[in-house]
Amino acid sequence: MIIVEEKCMQSVPPPPYVPNSSALPPPPFPGEHRGAAKLSDLPPYLLLKIVYMTFPQTPGIDEGKIERQRKTLCWLSTQLRLVNRSFYIACEHVLRSTYLPAYNSMIRPPYSSDPFPFSSSASTSSCDTLQRETKVLDLFIALKVHEDVMVDDSSLHLEREDSFKDLFDLMQPRSRLEDLIRHYGAREGVVHTNPSGVHASPSSSGMFSANNSGIGFASTRKRISDPAPVPFSALSISFSPRRVGLVLTASGRKRTIVDVARTRDEKLEVAAKKLARQLKVWLSDSSRSSGII
Repeated sequence: MIIVEEKCMQSVPPPPYVPNSSALPPPPFPGEHRGAAKLSDLPPYLLLKIVYMTFPQTPGIDEGKIERQRKTLCWLSTQLRLVNRSFYIACEHVLRSTYLPAYNSMIRPPYSSDPFPFSSSASTSSCDTLQRETKVLDLFIALKVHEDVMVDDSSLHLEREDSFKDLFDLMQPRSRLEDLIRHYGAREGVVHTNPSGVHASPSSSGMFSANNSGIGFASTRKRISDPAPVPFSALSISFSPRRVGLVLTASGRKRTIVDVARTRDEKLEVAAKKLARQLKVWLSDSSRSSGII
């Protein structure tokens, strides 16, 4: 026989409610209602895990496991990543990490490659990056996933040898050179990536002006200070096997401001350093000729 004491059955009363201006109002908490949770609201690591789980792990009836996974990669590139920003970031992570070795294997010597930012300040997010070679990698992926699926679907499909010629003969070295210009130009103080403009140095309290060529110069009342750096967004590269030029876009017009010679076996880093030095000379000459006081 079990004896139950009556006082043990009594529940402990809840603590008294003390109004507090900083606390939430009592239930039902008006204004705190949230909508239904969506798949894109999941944390990035869970969303990435879900994307990885879409890859088949067994062969199909008339195709192998590798062929099925290639079709999944094509689906990620052409459909899933276009759903929203969260899926875009997750799909780009999978696609870029998968095809980066194939991309690097097609780099023409003596060119170098770095499609991902080499510093934390070079990128603001996975969707918006200053690294221009990343766009070339994405173009390569879009073409590669299509070619792989076509080869798997039909034995009559022949992959053209010149499919990637423009990418790796022109676009890849040009975009890589632009990224190097951003790096070496910032080190020389002639290129900036600040979207809001150029900040004046603490040693001079001047103003920021622009001449007819669209280049800004920081000036003081008594003397002309160092020319302000050029925004990286206004610069591009004209690339050829023998010469490379720095193109400035100002007021909707493009013109080559610096042009240097190069050899076919010259590394892109060497050409970028020469362009950065010549840009510094050009800015100094333009600053003196502008006559801003």
